[in-house]
Amino acid sequence: MLRPHQEDGRYTETTVKLDDLVPEDHLVRKLDAAIDFSFIYDVVKDLYSPDHGRPSIDPVMLFKMYLIQYVFGIRSMRETVEQIRTNVAYRWFLGLSLHDPVPHHSTPSKNYARRFAGTDVFHQIFSRILKEAFEHGLVDSSVLYVDSTHVKASANKKKFTTEMAEVEAKAYQQELEKEIERDRIAHGKSPLPSEKKKREVKVSKTDPESGLLVKNERERVFAYSYHTACDRNGWILQTYVTAANVHDSQAFFVLFERVKREIQSCPEAVCVDAGYKTPAIAKYLLEQGVKPIWPYTRPKTKDGFFRKSDFVYDEYFDCYLCPNDQVLSYSTTNREGYREYKSDPAVCRSCPYLHQCTQSKSYTKVVTRHVWQDYYEEAEHLRYVPEYRELYALRKETIERDFADMKEKHGLRWTHYRGLEKNEAQAMLVCAAMNLKKLANYLWKAKHRPFFSFAWLPILPTFFENIVYLWNKMGFRHSSETHFVNSLQRTSINGTFVFYLPAGFFFRNTK
Repeated sequence: MLRPHQEDGRYTETTVKLDDLVPEDHLVRKLDAAIDFSFIYDVVKDLYSPDHGRPSIDPVMLFKMYLIQYVFGIRSMRETVEQIRTNVAYRWFLGLSLHDPVPHHSTPSKNYARRFAGTDVFHQIFSRILKEAFEHGLVDSSVLYVDSTHVKASANKKKFTTEMAEVEAKAYQQELEKEIERDRIAHGKSPLPSEKKKREVKVSKTDPESGLLVKNERERVFAYSYHTACDRNGWILQTYVTAANVHDSQAFFVLFERVKREIQSCPEAVCVDAGYKTPAIAKYLLEQGVKPIWPYTRPKTKDGFFRKSDFVYDEYFDCYLCPNDQVLSYSTTNREGYREYKSDPAVCRSCPYLHQCTQSKSYTKVVTRHVWQDYYEEAEHLRYVPEYRELYALRKETIERDFADMKEKHGLRWTHYRGLEKNEAQAMLVCAAMNLKKLANYLWKAKHRPFFSFAWLPILPTFFENIVYLWNKMGFRHSSETHFVNSLQRTSINGTFVFYLPAGFFFRNTK
């Protein structure tokens, strides 16, 4: 029966505790219980005067306002303050009553830009939250997943100047130059003279520290690259921000060193995509005992032509053999660290495979080999190990999912800040918020759901390793689901089939 609301309760005076209005399973309760935020006082105490000036707004409240913005994906601090005024749960999280005034939106903004600028406050907060996750045994840093994502800068893509800038030296440039010099001397060549290269770059007038990202032939935007590393459970271990025109392979070395300092150890393996597939990275990781895991890349040879793999390298004689069993001899080592092996034009001119080999007008085939090619080939062999192939398949569930959450749930599809320093601070805050949210949910589930307990964590890796072992052993990938079911032992109890695993399943030695 239709019945209109009889009383207007909007003007009713009620005595109620703010704590009673926040649901027991609300995310802000989980965040508040996950970590003791009083550590922030020790982090920022050197940034405040102990006995001069006006009383400040509680720094814990300031950082909680930042966390509210990024945990709940609010677009700006102005909008965050507006929501705090009307959202009871946010007021509870900040420790404000219904009548307490909310700090002006410029207060956290100016503290961000002035008081906290040039400090490592945001990194310390990120590290403290990550440390909590380590202490609860939630982080598995044995395998790293590394990638980068582009975040649009707060800059007009049509306002820029074209300048000539020196090419920035690579992290391993000095070591590579020494290796090139040794290689050239060993082959009877003189060392190359030093040379500084310049290139044409487009510099934004709005945000000069951003970089031009060419997304496709029609779209170009100024952006930043957020280089990030996480573990197999999706915990973000470190992040590093560069301009978008800095290649992933150049930023990798700084990011990896930051991760080692953060976790105070060296991982066993690193999963990367094709953008990091270089001889320098292979050498850098293998010399530290770290296994690089990267994907297969298609040959870049034109259709109808011989691939580089069709040319066989003879290590003893330091030469290549072509498909026609002719020798390509060493010619030189270039500045990029590649040895050049060239064929004899007199032989190639009459070769029956010339049209499949080269289009050179001088009838010369050139094959290159990096001075660190041995490390690259060793890393390529690791790609065929079943265990590493399964680890690489987890990229979409780890680092790719983190990037998706950053942009869809935590407001990092574009940035409102300008300059590398402010964007680095924003990246730390977003990653800290993501880790804190994950930590809060884990701790709450462990407390309120007995089955979801940390006691299972030591068993789960062995459980899943054995699942994969049986999966591969029974050839599940090449057979049907029915075959998998029939391969398990089963018994019937009152007409119901119960599947069980062989004895000792959880304790099989997988090594």
